Parts: sequence; structure tokens; C-alpha cells
Amino acid sequence: MMENERYPLELAVSVDDFTNCGWKDVLDQTLREGYSAMWQAFSTAARKAAEGNCPSHAKALWLLADACSMMLSPNSANEPFKPSIVMDGRRSAIPEDLSESDIGFYAEIVDVIEDTWLKARVADLVWLKQCPRQVKFALAAIDAYRLIPLDTEMWVRGGRECWERALGLVRMLKAGAGSRLAEMESTILAAFNSVTKACGFLGLWLANLLDSNGLGRAHSFDIGRKLNALAIEFDGDGDFYRSREFFDAASQWFSRSGDTIKSTEMTVAVAEGWVKEAIARVSSDQPSHMVAANFYEKAIQIYRRIPRSLREKHQVDERVAELHRFMNESGAKSLDELSLVKTPGVDISELLEHSRQSVAGKAFEDAFFAFANISQVVQVARIRSGAEKILERSLLRRLASSTHLSRDGRVIAKQPAIGFESIEASDNGALWAQMLQDYQIHLEIEVHGSICPAHDVLLQEHQLREADFIHLASQSPIVPIGRECIFGKALYAGYERDFIVSMHLLAPQIEHMVRFHLKGAGVKTTNLDIEGIENENGLSTLMGLPETESIFGEDLAFEIKALFCDALGPNLRNELAHGLMNDNAFPSVSTVYAWWLGVRLVFNTFWNRSRVTNISEVEENNVQ
Repeated sequence: MMENERYPLELAVSVDDFTNCGWKDVLDQTLREGYSAMWQAFSTAARKAAEGNCPSHAKALWLLADACSMMLSPNSANEPFKPSIVMDGRRSAIPEDLSESDIGFYAEIVDVIEDTWLKARVADLVWLKQCPRQVKFALAAIDAYRLIPLDTEMWVRGGRECWERALGLVRMLKAGAGSRLAEMESTILAAFNSVTKACGFLGLWLANLLDSNGLGRAHSFDIGRKLNALAIEFDGDGDFYRSREFFDAASQWFSRSGDTIKSTEMTVAVAEGWVKEAIARVSSDQPSHMVAANFYEKAIQIYRRIPRSLREKHQVDERVAELHRFMNESGAKSLDELSLVKTPGVDISELLEHSRQSVAGKAFEDAFFAFANISQVVQVARIRSGAEKILERSLLRRLASSTHLSRDGRVIAKQPAIGFESIEASDNGALWAQMLQDYQIHLEIEVHGSICPAHDVLLQEHQLREADFIHLASQSPIVPIGRECIFGKALYAGYERDFIVSMHLLAPQIEHMVRFHLKGAGVKTTNLDIEGIENENGLSTLMGLPETESIFGEDLAFEIKALFCDALGPNLRNELAHGLMNDNAFPSVSTVYAWWLGVRLVFNTFWNRSRVTNISEVEENNVQ
């Protein structure tokens, strides 16, 4: 809450105190930069009056400062004024801080205030807080607000909020506001029609003010034509951002006028504005194909907004196909613009030696058991906790969005900035993306530090045949019936370091394995299309089922999804199924780890069942 130690609360102030406190001199010596500057000026003057032992003048100035300190939020009818500053449990003034005598003081001085900004704010507060309300104060606020000039400087200093508040009060009073709504509409239209290119965005802002308040409808075509003319001027100057904004607004106003043809022409101009900016970006002193590809994508999206009935006239389909080609070319070239960011290296020499020793010099079963469990089991709870901590500390992730490219430069995923919400309150897409990033770091360490060194030792000390892996798969309860040979061949190919064959066999079998065990648990794994044809769901859909975690466990479910199903990760299932991986993609950290994960699943389930069987046999012999 706001603490008040500036003046005695019981001190009463009057119109005479206001008149004699020097408020006019304060404003005359203040740069007119809106209410914020007025707040600071009145606060400084109030402190000087208090130091000069003029408590009544000090309180009058403090009350003026409090009135100007509040942040106007015109879209809220119930709470139009909010504190400008909130920090460490304290805040600046709000209307609820004002006492009945304070409001009475404001009511007494409204008629003698000559400054437009101050009169509007004081009258508005009286209207809001006085009980019972008197319409004359709302009208005084409206009339003062609408005297604020509609120019660029005043608009950005708070004029926009003042005009929106005035229009809100007029709508609230309805017939009680008399002809003020029509008069304000005329004033805004006159200001809009006098706008030139030198006014920057003012024309757009005024058009939006009319639109958001349901005004200017009878002049829709003329407003659209004016916006179009300004857009053409901006476009001629190479100011593509402004030109697109004005073309887009013109399209909406033409649409309101019923002129669909002109509206569509403006939409085409918006799309071509993105194309022009893409070309300019590539031709600039600091060219960026990555940015250009994004601009081409924007143009394609805009073109798709055009109704089908009008696409042929503007050759939309042909243009979209051409822009797709430009986007793909820029996307491919953008890969050369990416730079490698290196962090300090991690010494994994001890991990390498430990991995080799774990399997070296052991009998086959012991060595293979050690290999199948050479890497720590991923604990998704730990990964999630670590990701949350990173996001909480990362200013960059809160402020910047991210775009993910495929090997050929296609945009395959986008992540918005997190903002400053708590991680729990924000969209968990950012958390998932960070978890996948951390998981892939885990894969790098495990593959290079544990799996590959141990695999090298196994190859040196144990000669295994394809038949051995097929037999292993046939004894593993996780392998579906009838898939033993395929699983065995996939694992053997990986053991022989033929990861091209291994992955093309293993990835679809992992998907079938998931489907097989879900069906065995009574889970529906199909969908029925509109023609009554029942289709099997893909792995991504299956991993999204709530039963998946209960059947496979949270940790394994995470690994399968992270490795095989998500565009932010290796996405092996889709990359392999659609033929997107070339020869150079094998071997890789993800393919080696995916093969090893298959080994772990098949061997450990075989091992666990065989131990249970052996224990049962021992117990049976003991009973006999």
C-alpha cells in the first residue's frame, strides 16, 4: 500500500490554498510531456512548500501530484486509474487512497483550473469517487480531454488514453452526453484528413481510434482511400513496415465499406510489402537470408487470407508457389549464416575409462549386462527441474523467441519468448523445449563418454552373430510376437555399426512395440475418419495418450517421445519415415543412442524375466 507521511491527514485545504500554492508557475516551468512530467513537477514543488513551512500549500500540491501520478487505463470502466509504480510491496497513488475531503477539494477547484490536462484528470477523479455522482464532472472531464490536440507528440505523451477515456465516458453517459459523440467524431475525422506522411503513424492511430469506438462507419471508403494514399507514399520511401501497416488498415476499412475488390488489392499490397522487405534485407549492407526467409513466409501467410473467389484474378496460387521457392532458397542459404557457439569443454576422460573397464575382461552375459546399463537411466523429473532453473535464470529466453531449422533450412519449430510470468504460469512449451535441449546434451555425454567406448571393447572381445540378437529378441517380453527377427536384425546391424540399416529397421518397430503394448492394455490406438475408415495412429499420437506413461513409465515415455517424435529433438521416426536423413546423418549421437536404447529395452526385459524364471525353478526344487 502507499504510505503517507507527507502532511497531517486531518489538514484541510481549500480553493484559496490551491490558488495561492503556485500551481500555475509549476506547470509554466514544466516541459509538457504528459501526466508523468506534471507528477514530478508537482511533487518537487510540494516538497519545497513543506520545507518552507507552508503545509496547506504542500498538501494542495501533493494532491495535484497524486492525481497526475495515476496511470490511465481507459479500457476499464471500473478501474480506469492504476498505480504507475509498484515495487517491494509499495506503490504510487490510486483513487482509493483519496479521502472524502480530498475528493471535496478536487470538486471545489475543477471550475477554476485553466490547464486542460489537469482539469480533465481532477474532474475525472471527482466523477469516479464522489458519492452521489454528479454528471457535470463527467462532462467537464470529457470537454477537457477532447481539447487535447490530436497530433503525434501529444498522442504519445498520453493523448491517446485521454481521448479513449473521453469516448468511454460519453458512451457511459449515453444521451446525457448530448451531441459530444458526434462532435468528437468530426474532430477525429478532421485531424485524420489533415494527416500527412510527416505525421508518421498518426493517421493509423486515428483510424484505429475511430474503429475501436465504432465511429467513422459512414466514411469507411474515404478513410480506406486516405490510408492507401499514405501507404503508397511510405512504400515509395522504402518504409515497408509503415506501408504494410497502412495497407492492412486500408484493407479493413475498404472491407467495411463493402468494397471487397479494393480490400483484396490492399491485402496483396501487404503481402508484396513483405516480399520487398525480404529482397531489401538480402541486398543490404548486412544481408540475412534467415530474415528474408521469414519475410517470405509472412507474405505467403498474407496471400492465403485472400478469398478463393478472388485468387485467380491476382494469380495467388502461382505467386505463393514462387514465394515458396524463394523461401526455400533463402532457408538453405541461411544455414551458412549460423555461427557455432562454443562453451568450455567437459573432461570425460574418467567416464571413458570407467565405461571401458565396466565391460572389459568379462564373460559375455556380464559384459553385455554392463553395456546395456552403461548409461544412467534418464530421470525426467530431474531434467524438468533443471530446465525450470535454467528458464528462471535466463533473461535471454524470457525476452527472445527462437526458430529451429532443419538440415535443409526449413523452419520446423518456433518457440515464443517466455515473458516474465512464472514458469508454472506460462505456456509449458518453453519448458518442454528446454528439457529437450538438456536431454540432447545428456545424449552427447553418454554416447561419447559411455556407449561408444564400451561398444568398442565389446566388439574387440565378443564375436556376436545376427542369430544371437534374434534369439535375444525372441526371449524378450517387450518384443511383439512376430517381430523378433526384425528387432534382432536391427540390433545386430547397430552392433556392427551399420546404423543406416539399424535405424530404418528399428524406428518403425519401436512404434509398433508401443502400439502393441497399448492395445494389450485395452487402449484404443486407432481413429475413424469421416468416411468410416479406421486408421492406426502414429507414434506421436500414441505417445500423447495418458495411458502411455502408466504402461511404459514416465522416464521411458519421455525418452521415446524426445528421441522419435518431436521436431525440437532428433525426431527420428518422422525423419526416417519421410526419407529426410541422408548418408551423412549416420552415425550420429541420436542414432547411436536410439540403437543402444533398443538394446537396453530388449536385453533388460529378457534378463529380468530369465532371473524370475531361475528363481522360480530354485524355489520349486527347494520345495521338492
